[in-house]
Amino acid sequence: MRAIVTGGAGFIGSHVVEALLARGDEVHVVDNLATGKRGNVPEGATLHERDIREPLDELFSGIRPQACFHLAAQADVRVSVQRPDFDADVNVLGTIRVLEGARPHGTRIVFSSTGGAMYGECERAAREDDPARPLAPYGTSKLAGEAYLATYNRLHGTHHVTLRLGNVYGPRQDPHGEAGVVAIFLSRLRAGERPRIFGDGNQTRDYVYVGDVARATLSALDVGAGVFNIGTGIETSVLDLSRACAEAAEVEVEPELAPARLGELQRAFLDPALAAERLGWRPEHDLGGGLRETWRWVAA
Repeated sequence: MRAIVTGGAGFIGSHVVEALLARGDEVHVVDNLATGKRGNVPEGATLHERDIREPLDELFSGIRPQACFHLAAQADVRVSVQRPDFDADVNVLGTIRVLEGARPHGTRIVFSSTGGAMYGECERAAREDDPARPLAPYGTSKLAGEAYLATYNRLHGTHHVTLRLGNVYGPRQDPHGEAGVVAIFLSRLRAGERPRIFGDGNQTRDYVYVGDVARATLSALDVGAGVFNIGTGIETSVLDLSRACAEAAEVEVEPELAPARLGELQRAFLDPALAAERLGWRPEHDLGGGLRETWRWVAA
């Protein structure tokens, strides 16, 4: 198979590229390297240094991919609040550019969306048919991208798929910029510093290992159009995560507490039952095992 991975020089994208190469696929990475790194692109993949906000018709025509895994995004919630126009430019207009580039060639798109920023406060594990209540422009722009995919499916008879990801962690996640809390905690532990928790630490999230997310991304090619949560269904408090990170790093340290940040969700976790039923996907890494894998990379 010929495949394009937008954002393939980034954290999640580079793992998707590796998984495709392991199958023997021809892989083309589209990344402007604003946050991605050239060194993340595995040997065997072809890097095209392009911005998804620019027309991609010529690129798609030259490659004629059967599949496009669309992971390029503006993924920093804080940036989306400060610069909602930039956030929409990348996540909405960029997604339309990808859709238009893919359309003449019948290219199937798997779109990486957000679960944690999509549903708002959760009283139980969020399901795909629950109302979307994003609290930041980032979630709203991803929801708009999902709606464009669904519109193209209705208008053009395509079978594009959306994956709503939980809090993804694992090797190659940068502890700066849009980083997840796991990367930040482990980076501080490596530097001999205490993890810093904002608020009382009882806020919960659904942490899913990046290798499992890459498997889910590839499995989405085997089903028709749809929206699927990709998470563990387990809510873990930030306090418990801090302790698990310290255990993975084999240190004894207590976190330091800082004032809570305005607007932060208290409970966010996903019900992955539909992905198990339709994609045949289940996470293979528990939190302890995934953190040990991540620590080995951080400490190397």
